[in-house]
Amino acid sequence: MRVLLIGANGYLGRFVADRLLADPAVQLTALGRGDDADVRFDLASGSPGALTRFLDAVHPGVVVNCAGATRGGARDLTRHNTVAVATVCEALRRSGCGARLVQIGCGAEYGPSQPGSSTAEDAVPRPGGPYGVSKLAATELVLGSGLDAVVLRVFSPAGPGTPAGSPLGRLAEAMRRAMQSGDGELKLGGLGVQRDFIDVRDVARAVHAASLSAAQGVINIGSGRAVRLRDAAAMLARVAGYGGALHELDGPPGPLRATIGHPRGESDHGSPVAYPYPDGCGSWQQADVRTARDRLGWRPRINLEESLADIWMEAACRI
Repeated sequence: MRVLLIGANGYLGRFVADRLLADPAVQLTALGRGDDADVRFDLASGSPGALTRFLDAVHPGVVVNCAGATRGGARDLTRHNTVAVATVCEALRRSGCGARLVQIGCGAEYGPSQPGSSTAEDAVPRPGGPYGVSKLAATELVLGSGLDAVVLRVFSPAGPGTPAGSPLGRLAEAMRRAMQSGDGELKLGGLGVQRDFIDVRDVARAVHAASLSAAQGVINIGSGRAVRLRDAAAMLARVAGYGGALHELDGPPGPLRATIGHPRGESDHGSPVAYPYPDGCGSWQQADVRTARDRLGWRPRINLEESLADIWMEAACRI
C-alpha cells in the first residue's frame, strides 16, 4: 500500500509516520514544508494543480493529512486548516489515483458540551473559537467532497513530543522550574477544566487502522474519559517525584495560570501568568469512542500516567 503522508514533521505526523513505517506492507512518501520531507510542498499556498500532478506521479492508495495549525489568528488558522484541506480535496478529485483520504480533525470542532456527557459523532458541532471553526470547515469540505474519506476527530493528544505551549506541557515546565529552583510549592490556576486526553501513539494506531478500513464519515478518537487538569497535575507530581505542595489559585476554569519561583530580584515574583486554553471547549469534554471500536477495531492502550511520564522525561531534560 502506497501512502502519502502530509505533515509528517508535525506533532501527530511524526508518530503517524513511525507507525506506518513499521508496517512492511506500506510504502510511505512524506510531503511537507520542511527540508526533511521527501517532497516539499506548502498546502496553504500551493495550487491544487501542482498537487494533482504529484498525486498522478506517485499514485498513492491512501493520503493521510496531519498538517495544520493550532495557534494563530483567524486568518492563519483558516489558511492552514481550511484552505489547505480544500487544496487536498480538489487535487484528489482531479487526480486519477483514486486515493482514500484520512483527514485529522479535532474534538474542538464540537465546542462546549454538557458536563458529565460523552460527545458522539452525531452531536451538532458548535465550535467555541476560530481554531475549532477552521477545523470544522475542513471537515465539512472533506465530507462534501465525494471522496472516499474519513475524518478522525482527535480529542486532546498527550505523550512524547507534547508542545511546551499546551496545558500539559506548561504543567510539566512549571514543575521542572519549581524543582530546579527548589521551590516547596507550586501555584496553579484554571485546573478545573476537564479534557479527554489520548496518547499520540494511540492516535497513530487509529490513523493506521483508518487507512486500512473502508470506514467513512467522522470517527472520534479519544480515551472516552474526561480528566480534570487538577488530577493530571497531581499525577504529574507523582511521576516527577515533586514533593512540594500544589496550591490551586482561584479563577475561571478556562485559563491555565502558573506561578512558580522566579530567580530572586525579579519584580514579578509571585504574580500569576495567564495561559489560555485555546480550544474553545469550555470546562468539559469527553469523547464517545464506540464508533472507533466498532468500525476501526481500535481501542486506546496507553494510559494518562504513561503519557505524563513521557512528557516529564522530555521536560526534565530541558536546560
